[in-house]
Amino acid sequence: MNILSLENVRKTYDKHVAVDGVSFNMPKGCVFGMLGPNGAGKTSLIRIITTITQADSGVVLYNGEKLNQNHPSQIGYMPEERGLYKKMKVGDHLVYLARLKGLSKSDALREIKSWFEKFGIEDWWNKKVEELSKGMQQKIQFISTVVHRPGLLILDEPFSGLDPINTNLIKDEIDELHRNGTSIIFSTHRMEQVEEVCEFMVLINQGKNVLEGSVKDVKNQYKENLFKIDFEGEIPSDALAQTNIITQKNQSITVQLKEGDDSNALLRHLIQKNVHIHSFNEILPTLNEIFIRKVASSNLEKTTT
Repeated sequence: MNILSLENVRKTYDKHVAVDGVSFNMPKGCVFGMLGPNGAGKTSLIRIITTITQADSGVVLYNGEKLNQNHPSQIGYMPEERGLYKKMKVGDHLVYLARLKGLSKSDALREIKSWFEKFGIEDWWNKKVEELSKGMQQKIQFISTVVHRPGLLILDEPFSGLDPINTNLIKDEIDELHRNGTSIIFSTHRMEQVEEVCEFMVLINQGKNVLEGSVKDVKNQYKENLFKIDFEGEIPSDALAQTNIITQKNQSITVQLKEGDDSNALLRHLIQKNVHIHSFNEILPTLNEIFIRKVASSNLEKTTT
């Protein structure tokens, strides 16, 4: 079942088309990457999903039900531009935000104290938000986003401004939420983070979705039949006659197979030639390479139409 389904969603501001017929499905319980360059329309889409704004046309379904004003209490959203009230005390602020999400005061206190114990920040309760460092404020923002146990969690650049230790801390909490069934939208410009944590993805460019699917399938779609072979000794000159040699350095060589050729057949052929092989691995493109290639091609298509 999909927790989120968008069909031909469109949004304009004056004469600017921010979202131009976007359609995609997000499977329930997955970590989903929403990718795109600056100005692509990601924030406009997130605002529609969280009901901050409404689409001009198209359909958005949450758990199979048309998106409505009852759904924000089931969604947690941490925007890239954090929004805490600087003069409020941390504990009071989090209780206030939790109550806005529908928690009773007693439930809010219980959940918040549990998170404070988990993060080891019990002595922050009576501090004002402005007294905290940016990294500390990020932790408070994260707690405010998840305190009501949302079914859908939307994180926009969640590690921005965090040091490596706190980045790993928040990553661990996101992993635990995922394991417990929370569906997570992860919006970031850092492709290596998407490859690390996301199972599915959609790429938005100039208001349109230009690529979507599982991360594994997308990478396989753009593979170029490249294989890296690490070996000992020498490879006979005729052993790789049916391949294109891309690079060769010391005891490592990268080759490209012709369309339709079998990598297993190549490996057996090398073994028959008495080549001592340490490793034989397919080289898949990174999401960063796919991102650059796809955005460039979609921009070119738009300028030529």
